[in-house]
Amino acid sequence: MSQNPQPWQNGRMDNGLPTFGHVLWRWLQLYGLDAGASFARQGLTRLDIQPHSERVASEKWEGIVTDAMKQIEDSCAGLRAAGCWHPSDLGALGYAWLASSTLRTGFRRLERYLKIVGERASLSIQDSNRGLTVTLQQKRLDPELRATAADIIMSLIIDMCRVNAGSALRPVDVALQRRQPDCAKAYLDFYGCDTRFSAGEDSFTLAAHDVDTLMPGSNQQLAGVHDQILTQQLAALQRQDTATRCRALILENLTTGKISTEDIAKELHTSPRTLTRRLEEQGTQLQKLLDETRSELAGRYLSDPGYSISEVAFLLGFSQQSSLTRASKRWFGMSPKEYRYAHIRQSTN
Repeated sequence: MSQNPQPWQNGRMDNGLPTFGHVLWRWLQLYGLDAGASFARQGLTRLDIQPHSERVASEKWEGIVTDAMKQIEDSCAGLRAAGCWHPSDLGALGYAWLASSTLRTGFRRLERYLKIVGERASLSIQDSNRGLTVTLQQKRLDPELRATAADIIMSLIIDMCRVNAGSALRPVDVALQRRQPDCAKAYLDFYGCDTRFSAGEDSFTLAAHDVDTLMPGSNQQLAGVHDQILTQQLAALQRQDTATRCRALILENLTTGKISTEDIAKELHTSPRTLTRRLEEQGTQLQKLLDETRSELAGRYLSDPGYSISEVAFLLGFSQQSSLTRASKRWFGMSPKEYRYAHIRQSTN
């Protein structure tokens, strides 16, 4: 049978803060690459990474990084992103970080609001007997891209810590999932401690006295102002994202039949009433999203003779083939067999 086509990358279209593009732009220039050309290959210009630009699809950032690594003969290139950031590149989160009273409060902000900067990475923090461990999680499957992205993100965060706490700051432990590269000494030079490669996670640990020391730039009032902005941005992002997240869950659960408002609301950690309201704010309903998803997939599956009609019915979550027939007549004005025949005839003409 043919491979199951997915209309959404990883189930949903993740995106990120446009101004983060400045970090990548400077990083490319460090290696003498033509940043404008690299961005253009992803359909972007410098106008697309300004503060009031639309959010940029995460796959475009990933395309830029992947393209760069094909040209850079340095498997540790991601570490150099540490010197490429400015607080404005992270929006309100960058300025809230600078005003944080301690690194611990700063990490709490990163843990909560990092999604605003980019949706394919998240942080979790946990106290251990060695200090505060910061763990990076990514929704990237390609191991080389994930390794480079981890280097970029973790080195950038460590540099942010050093801006607040001083350049002498050193983690007590660094763990990376990537295999040990031939440039492993670069990690020792940057982090100031040994790095454990081929580890089960991407993380670093800072000593407790480093994360809980009052920062010289601490400004509770200024941090509070930016927290209000971040809270509003996160709420807006979550509202805009609800329909897309529902589509992703519909895709995951089509064959199981668990697509009720109650089931989807539970997956999204909200109430059915709140879910319904958020979808209505976006001008849609769960049943409409389900019907649109089935219709789009039906067109793909029925156009592929590798699927039998009964298989298509199953993949779309219909308990009976007759249900698919009724839906097909509503979507396409013809039965599944008629649609397939019309598509085959059209493709051969």
